[in-house]
Amino acid sequence: MPDQAQRLRELVSALSPARTISVASGKGGVGKTNVVVNLAIAIAKQGKEIVIVDADLGLANVDVLLNINPRYNLFHVMERHKRLEEIIVEGPLGIKIIPGASGISKLADVSDQQRDYIIEELSSINNIADFILVDTSAGISHNVVNFVAASDIALVVTTPEPTAVTDAYAMVKVISQRRPDMDVRLLINMASSRKEAEDIFNRMALVCRQFLGMNIEFAGYLIKDDSVVQSVLQRKPFILEYPYSPAGKSMLKIARDLIGDLREKPSSGSWLERLLGVFRL
Repeated sequence: MPDQAQRLRELVSALSPARTISVASGKGGVGKTNVVVNLAIAIAKQGKEIVIVDADLGLANVDVLLNINPRYNLFHVMERHKRLEEIIVEGPLGIKIIPGASGISKLADVSDQQRDYIIEELSSINNIADFILVDTSAGISHNVVNFVAASDIALVVTTPEPTAVTDAYAMVKVISQRRPDMDVRLLINMASSRKEAEDIFNRMALVCRQFLGMNIEFAGYLIKDDSVVQSVLQRKPFILEYPYSPAGKSMLKIARDLIGDLREKPSSGSWLERLLGVFRL
């Protein structure tokens, strides 16, 4: 299908690229999806249009944290039962969510026709978004690295727990092997203090320079905060329920910094164009 493949490349290369941030973690239980949801809302608070792609293939739970119940997901798009516009659900402040991305995990295995169709459907994201947030699965699987490698920024989330930090380093290592020029940023969640977060980042940055030849950036930190726990139990984003909490104020700063940096960062094409590349279409 050379003509069809060429037409698809031309379609995605012509897009006005939304900027893409993939949020990843070396292990589960570090609050990655909670970071995604609250970061999306923090970006929306800056007047930006944002789409979350829930690509957590094992435990897709963006909808759980937002207390919404989508009927359809990307699997239904891949099977051509639904168009992408029919599965998108809206969250707080107008953020858009593409739920339960079970279908997208099969991009490397499906027929050319199925793959082309879902990529073409996803191209419509660029018409509704300034920013795309991709919530990846925890761990360093091939699919996770594909999504991360296609993004403008890889936001790696860890907690101060030694095993979480070790696994975050493993994530940075596989990213460096796949895309040495990747813009990788470390976010420390559940830190007991600013000093603890900065110490963890400084140690990680040193090891990454010495052993990977990669410079990583400090995205910021979220202090361990009871309001975050309460908001998760209530299935409501802490940045809306407790906007003046330490975590709420920190998340706004993280969002502003990311927006500012991406505004200055030259675009290297759309997320979908790069996704075509990493899936070797």
